[in-house]
Amino acid sequence: MTHWQPASGPAAARSRASMLRRIRHYFDNADVLEVDTPALSPHAVSDTQIESFGIPVSAVSRSPLFLQTSPEFCMKRLLASGYPDIFSICRVFRDGENGRRHQPEFTMIEWYRLGFDLREIIADTIAVIRAALPKTLVAAEPVSIDYRDCFLQTLGFDPLTANIEDLARIADADTDLQQSIGAHRDDWLDLIFTTRIAPTFAADCLTVLRHYPASQAALARLCPDDSRVADRFEVFLGAVELANGYVELTDAAEQSHRMQHDNANRRSRDREVRPHDTNLLAALEAGLPDCAGVAMGLERLQMIHDNTDDIADVLTFSFEATQ
Repeated sequence: MTHWQPASGPAAARSRASMLRRIRHYFDNADVLEVDTPALSPHAVSDTQIESFGIPVSAVSRSPLFLQTSPEFCMKRLLASGYPDIFSICRVFRDGENGRRHQPEFTMIEWYRLGFDLREIIADTIAVIRAALPKTLVAAEPVSIDYRDCFLQTLGFDPLTANIEDLARIADADTDLQQSIGAHRDDWLDLIFTTRIAPTFAADCLTVLRHYPASQAALARLCPDDSRVADRFEVFLGAVELANGYVELTDAAEQSHRMQHDNANRRSRDREVRPHDTNLLAALEAGLPDCAGVAMGLERLQMIHDNTDDIADVLTFSFEATQ
């Protein structure tokens, strides 16, 4: 039987439209320019935590194309060319992400502020979330804590120094899980964080987790005061991640090194190696100004706004409904 009906009704669409108006109003008042970026690219992110959808060789391209997982690379090219503070609200695509909180196609709000440090971009992110959600949900002062301190206070171990054996023991991993994760240290930390730490976050206020390990810097700069950690943060409401942001890496040589390291990691995991975005590297070489950026999932915000734990309830058409 064909299920042709949409996943949600007009009420969800009205809620989404209202949130988008409030978010755009916030950025308009802050003089942040809305920009557009392409969905297709000959390049893909190398990050091992993100998988791209690839499109085979077509009539318009002699090499594969990839659907964007984020507008980040193109937005940084805009900044390097002289654009002011910018934001984008666009569809993005990630393979392997499907469930009650994830969809392979979703809407991302991404923005960049020139000259912002970690404290300023965190404050900006909290303000965007408060613009989007009812005041009763986010009125309380956010709880801010460093990644390392969160592990120390909750589980009593240092995530920057613990070895694989300690992490497997703390995760209470059986033989199959140990063989599955192996020596990938950050995978162990992610597992422990998701299962043991995030569920302890307060459900009635935002939690800001700062200074992720340098090995999880992604495209963030390392902290000037402690190179063991990155100027990266995430914002949670309860255990639900709402935003991921950082003070941006502006060093082209370091970015190229990280891409090479990512692809080496991909090879070790038998995953597809991704072509480096040479346009991004050229933009960094030309000079990306000091800036900070944030990515936030619109549907995650609306799930909280509409009091649902199923992402399909806030989508007009969910991925499952198209099968």
